[in-house]
Amino acid sequence: MSHLLVLSAAEQTVAYLRAELLRGTWRGLMPGGDRLAAELGIGRGTVEMALQQLEMEGWLLNQGRRRGRLIVLPGGKTVRPMQVGILHFERSDRFVSHMVDLQHALAAAGHTITFSSKSLIDLDMDLARIKRLVKQTEVDAWVVMAGSREVLEWFSTLETPAFSLFGRRRGLPIAAAGPDKLPAMTAVARELLTLGHKRIVLLTRRIRRLPQPGAVEQVFLQELSASGLAVGDYNLPDWDESLDGFYARLETLFQVTPPTALIVDEARFFVATQQFLTTKGLRAPQDISLVCTDADPVFEWCRPAVSHIRWDSRPVVQRIVRWADNVSRGKRDIRQTLTSAEFVHGGTIGPVPQ
Repeated sequence: MSHLLVLSAAEQTVAYLRAELLRGTWRGLMPGGDRLAAELGIGRGTVEMALQQLEMEGWLLNQGRRRGRLIVLPGGKTVRPMQVGILHFERSDRFVSHMVDLQHALAAAGHTITFSSKSLIDLDMDLARIKRLVKQTEVDAWVVMAGSREVLEWFSTLETPAFSLFGRRRGLPIAAAGPDKLPAMTAVARELLTLGHKRIVLLTRRIRRLPQPGAVEQVFLQELSASGLAVGDYNLPDWDESLDGFYARLETLFQVTPPTALIVDEARFFVATQQFLTTKGLRAPQDISLVCTDADPVFEWCRPAVSHIRWDSRPVVQRIVRWADNVSRGKRDIRQTLTSAEFVHGGTIGPVPQ
């Protein structure tokens, strides 16, 4: 489940002071702790912790007692607030909790946000159309959400810095972050196999399947194959990415050799799957095992508890803010990071029905 990004008082103060430094509020010497504490209406200790953090980050230079802290720009580069463009995978992503956290965190760091007029889904992941949109949007940097390999390869060649949030970014010279779901997917597949399941299906978006399965999907297929099962399109089926297309695929799956376990990517598709199974009179885990590859707040209200994969979004948000700060200082940053994810067993999986 995505977590709310809760900052301590000192962290909030650091973010505020950093933003003010970006705006050029102070020049030369940084105001003293007593003055800042009075102006901000917070404790002297909190201000001092924030100032020490800014020293560690290279924003301030401690010149010793009674001499004040010198304002310096890390690396001698000019720091400036940036206009950060966010290119969502689909429009509703703007309201996902970790994206809301990201917007607040970037704003707290002194940057402003511009949302692209269309999402990657609106543009059909068509590179020519994406190029036109990017050309028409004036920003200093881009955060691209769940881009295809072709799209991210192009963004990695631009002069405008870009950050890949999720997407097929491995091995590309582009900054990136996202959850490492490989160990969690391995755990899911092995658990289902141990429970006797042989007809296991993973329902995921086309971008995750084509032109070849992504890393998580490959791990899933490899685990099935290693157990002696023949794998193919049945285990990773194609479907038209629409409501009708999704239900049509589910109908087809349950016509001849219905799966005994379904792994469903994204909470929205998981809920749709549950509704479909209800119309068939099927229950989890008595009749079929269900796993969602993501967490969602609604799962907290489900009984039985939904088996799912969860990860902490806070390190990802913090990584993007650090990248934006680095870019604002003129520093090239193409480091890619992964956040650990874990399989939460839940109560929607069980042995193969007899």
